[in-house]
Amino acid sequence: MTDNRQDDTSKRDYRGPWGHLIRGMWRSPLAVMGMAMAVISATLMVIGLVMDILGLIENPYAAVATYMVLPGVMVTGLIIIPVAAYLRRRQYHKYGIAKDHLAINLSDHKHRKWLIGFIVVTVINVTILGVIGYEGYHFTESPYFCGVVCHQVMAPEYTAYQRSPHAKVKCVECHIGSGASWFVKSKISGLRQVVAVLTDSYSRPIPSPVEHLRPARDTCEECHWPSKFHGKKVRIFKHFTNEDQKNPTVNEMAMHIGGRNPQTGEFEGIHWHVSDNNRVTYLANKKRTKIIKVRVERSDGTSTEYVSQSNVQEPDEEYSWRVMDCIDCHNRPTHIYQMPDEVVDFGLLSKRINPDIEGIREDALIALKYPYASREEAKAGIPDHLMKLQKLRSEEQAAKYADDIRKAGEYLVEGYLGNVWPEMNVTWGTYRSHLGHPNPDTFEGDVAEFGCWRCHNSDHVDAEGNNIPQDCDLCHDYE
Repeated sequence: MTDNRQDDTSKRDYRGPWGHLIRGMWRSPLAVMGMAMAVISATLMVIGLVMDILGLIENPYAAVATYMVLPGVMVTGLIIIPVAAYLRRRQYHKYGIAKDHLAINLSDHKHRKWLIGFIVVTVINVTILGVIGYEGYHFTESPYFCGVVCHQVMAPEYTAYQRSPHAKVKCVECHIGSGASWFVKSKISGLRQVVAVLTDSYSRPIPSPVEHLRPARDTCEECHWPSKFHGKKVRIFKHFTNEDQKNPTVNEMAMHIGGRNPQTGEFEGIHWHVSDNNRVTYLANKKRTKIIKVRVERSDGTSTEYVSQSNVQEPDEEYSWRVMDCIDCHNRPTHIYQMPDEVVDFGLLSKRINPDIEGIREDALIALKYPYASREEAKAGIPDHLMKLQKLRSEEQAAKYADDIRKAGEYLVEGYLGNVWPEMNVTWGTYRSHLGHPNPDTFEGDVAEFGCWRCHNSDHVDAEGNNIPQDCDLCHDYE
């Protein structure tokens, strides 16, 4: 009887290889750390996911922690656990424990119980990581992530984006587009940009144009179809002058948007440049402001090359050939910045600036263009600056229109904060548009650095001495 009881006791005390391993894990600091990392991070992820779905937290960095940091911590913890088990088994000879082979015996109820538990925990972990990965993917694809997480870097672009015609279009739809290859490229580029932000080595301002932007035919033309005939579109431009703040100069233009004419089958108008019948390429500097050569290849096999007589290829600057697409004219389709006169003229037009105040347009432009050291300084200084300028004109007028001058100052602050970031070296005119005709200050000699006249000028001539057409009627009817 005694021998049988001892045999039963020894059988109960016998743990086997799995028992030694599982019990020994609680004595391994590395294993305990791995389990703690996995459990705590999984719990915090679930809490963060619920709070994000319910809208209880709007801090972008909380979402970054939930969808990007904590999943990494959880996966690291899950990896540490088997590593700790392996290291633990290697130490068995120190304690005189036989290192039997690990085997799963489904006829043993303990093995079945532990296996079922392992499967359940694995399903829970995979489910948590799957949901978090799905939500995290959409979070990293959102304009909110692009514009708010890297706040100082992307603040100018995100602010301009929010008031643009494409404010309802996600950043990734233009910057990445569909398909796995560009998705992978964007994530690799994103890692480089994250490093630049962490090391404070990013460019100020962000360079334009974007060097590795996906071709417009893969993105813009998902919504906009140049081949469709658009005919004409009337645009109205209103401008005030310092001499007349009440009656704007009104220019009406019927723009020849063009495309394929359904009656003739020919491409015409402005969209001729990106038609299927023609291929326009040009040699330009990195900023695409100095165009050296323009080559036009037609469907009949003929081609013409126009060469600039004043712009020459400088050895210390990078030049490359580019196929013309939407972005060469619509270079600011979303991140649209205003110039000071646009801000002031709209204020006069909307009566947020009282046009009855003598000299208010000129003073408003001076107050806006002043080189403030920071946005905080501009916010406090613009209204005071405008009031001082008005007092220099007339103390009596400044006192009479004090409330209106204060309101005008507040409006100018809005205009400044929407277009200027001194800490990012973004000021008036940093990002100019290539649409239409440039201001006189954008000319270098007789050649414009912005707009249509980069190419449509008397400077680019072909082998026979003919220049690129400059007729106004090619693009619009002017009144």
